[in-house]
Amino acid sequence: METTEILWQNFQAKYELTLQQLNQFKKYAALLYEWNQKINLTAMDSEADIINYHFDDSLAVSKFVDFSKLKSVSDVGTGAGFPGIPIKIKYPHLNVVLIEVTQKKINFLDLVIEELNLEDIEVYELNWLTFLRKTDYKIDTFFARASLKTDELLQAYSKDSNYKSSKLIYWASIKWQATAQDSSYLKKIEKYNVGEKERQLIFFAK
Repeated sequence: METTEILWQNFQAKYELTLQQLNQFKKYAALLYEWNQKINLTAMDSEADIINYHFDDSLAVSKFVDFSKLKSVSDVGTGAGFPGIPIKIKYPHLNVVLIEVTQKKINFLDLVIEELNLEDIEVYELNWLTFLRKTDYKIDTFFARASLKTDELLQAYSKDSNYKSSKLIYWASIKWQATAQDSSYLKKIEKYNVGEKERQLIFFAK
């Protein structure tokens, strides 16, 4: 049996994925690999790395959040769709807004959404600060994985923001440390392992 097939089986078991969900992840990985040869979507392009450092890393948050209580989430600077699309596959009831400004990545996201037959998910094509100024989605939780710095993300809690009641979860390296501004909104930190790396999820709220 191929090593990658064992990785897929372990990934499916770890997150209790249905066969349909597993097949969606496999199709997503194939699309990512194909497009990455042309437009360099991510530095992680082997199937094993995609499973470990994109899919598993994206869903690690499910250990610490009760997604059954959430209705609408947003992924800030989603890039090739992480963590927003893996979370949408695992929790199809969610309304998902993917925020991304780079056109080649937007084109990829649109294709993935179509090919995986995902519903109630959209790509917002303007930047984060424009999103905060011009939209009023009912977002329960924002996700940010290796996109913006926390001082930019925490603009969600500025006086005029429509998103002051939303939560924010930030994927960080194990070396990340809170600044004074971060500490004002920091609620908890959860450490986890993905592949051979130790990482942290940083939870913010006003």
